[in-house]
Amino acid sequence: MRDIDNKNVVYKRVLLKLSGEALSGDNGNILNGIFLEKVSAEIKKCVDMGVQFAIVIGAGNIWRGSRQNGLNIDRVRGDHMGMLATVINSLAMQDYLIKAGLKTRIMSAFEIQQVCEPYSQYKAIDALESGEAVIIPCGVGYPFFSTDTGMVLRAAELNCDIVLSAKNVDGVYDKDPNEYPDAKKYDSVTFDQVLKQNIKAIDVAASAMGKENNLKIIVFALENPQNITKAIMGENIGTILSN
Repeated sequence: MRDIDNKNVVYKRVLLKLSGEALSGDNGNILNGIFLEKVSAEIKKCVDMGVQFAIVIGAGNIWRGSRQNGLNIDRVRGDHMGMLATVINSLAMQDYLIKAGLKTRIMSAFEIQQVCEPYSQYKAIDALESGEAVIIPCGVGYPFFSTDTGMVLRAAELNCDIVLSAKNVDGVYDKDPNEYPDAKKYDSVTFDQVLKQNIKAIDVAASAMGKENNLKIIVFALENPQNITKAIMGENIGTILSN
């Protein structure tokens, strides 16, 4: 692992989960190029400080499931469509990261060798240790699992110090803050609370895996890309999920 020469950095290897909806911005497009540029610049800045980045990207900006817009598509086929949508977002993110000066590879849970290489835990670790960013699309590679489960699985496999879950909301609430003005934001919450109280933070499978592997997840807003840097420096942003 590369040495960290910046004493302000708390987390050396991170799994960054980017919400597809957050990357689309508010301009009505599938992806917001200006915002992608800002996010890429922030990631590059952190890498220059010695931080290693594995990245998982959602696809809510493209495809939200087999019942989207009144469609009635088989769940397995719909999940495959969602996984392919994460490849589109990953290719866009790779392009912007490369333009920002960061060598980046995509390692897919699906074999799509024309556009990216198959995921390998060991090759991913080698790439991270050499200073490359590694984007991992297609979740766990199987239907019925969300990208939240994919982010927790990859964080455990790659021995990440922290999971940074960047969304279009600024943390975890007891109910939907978009619908309920009196929604209460949690500063921290345990995986047991998420599971027992049905708190809408990450899905049940991801919570159980996070608990079993003693992971730490910070849920925060991507609206300000500088939050990525604040998170790796240990600043108190968003909501912390842990045991």
